[in-house]
Amino acid sequence: MPSTRAAWRIDRAGSLDRLRLVEETLDPPAPGEARIRVRAIGQNFADALACLGLYSATPRGSFVPGLEVAGVVEALGAPVADRPAGVAVGDRVIALTRFGGYASALNVDTRYLTPLPAGWSFEAGAAFVVQTLTAWYGLVRLGDARPGSVVLVQSAAGGVGLQALAILARLGARAVGVVGRESKRDFLVSRALLSRAQVVVRSPGGSGRALDEALEACGARGFDIVFDAVMGDDFRASFARLAPEGRYVLYGAADFMPRGRRPGWARLGWQWLRRPRLDPLAMISENRALLAFNLIWLWDAIERVPAALAALAALELAEPWVGARQPFAAAPAALAELKAGGTVGKSVLVVDPTG
Repeated sequence: MPSTRAAWRIDRAGSLDRLRLVEETLDPPAPGEARIRVRAIGQNFADALACLGLYSATPRGSFVPGLEVAGVVEALGAPVADRPAGVAVGDRVIALTRFGGYASALNVDTRYLTPLPAGWSFEAGAAFVVQTLTAWYGLVRLGDARPGSVVLVQSAAGGVGLQALAILARLGARAVGVVGRESKRDFLVSRALLSRAQVVVRSPGGSGRALDEALEACGARGFDIVFDAVMGDDFRASFARLAPEGRYVLYGAADFMPRGRRPGWARLGWQWLRRPRLDPLAMISENRALLAFNLIWLWDAIERVPAALAALAALELAEPWVGARQPFAAAPAALAELKAGGTVGKSVLVVDPTG
């Protein structure tokens, strides 16, 4: 039978101020689905971009943002032959969802569920899948990271950045992190066990000299991989420091994030006109590559999700760093804080702290 839930819903994209907390009916899970009673919600930059209407996959009309949650299986729909068996009421799980995560309950295709690792909190579970899949796909599948690779990680103190550093450490690669402020450098030195020479503090106009010093500290002449979600002033300097066969992996453009609660089209238009452009013919002679991706495509390639989740499990990574925990009722303020770039690690909304 239907149940009720609380959800943060936006009537249409365009402003964070349009988010409203509503109570609404949730239908019973359809065949092959599970109803998850949510305990924690992972926040992502894509959530803010979707609410602003700047995300390519933003739904039309009214929608609930959110791509990942952790919680407890509360009910199951009828079994379906091609869906995984073994999911049971009461299981503690992590769930991927193509929007809809900012809610106290939701129905999810069981193929998008993975067990919450033993001993992990719901907050850690909600902080894990999207950012770690992003780091793994960009570094391993596209970047071909391997032992000894020298890798530049932009926004290294963010949720994806920290997971990227953890994956690189497991692979035996050498990392250089770029952060936006000195306090984040201190955090990486203590948390990620990088030397101060391996952490670059971003500077206005670009950080070319600091990147050269970091490469020298690594004993390298160029980066094998640049992993970037910023596409800011350092883009040209970073691309120019790729080694032959180097791969620049771009998965976002945080520098384009509006400063206010609305898109700010004039500023965005100016940035668009001034965005970096590459010459494909020069890339041939320099033997460098640019690869770009948006992880949301994986939600439409369900047959690839189990293998990707298995690859993450094989890395045996520790719990992700949760840098900010906010109550579910504070979702808009938490989203604005995330958008402003002041957080370290993952930001999580806690729906039921007693669960």
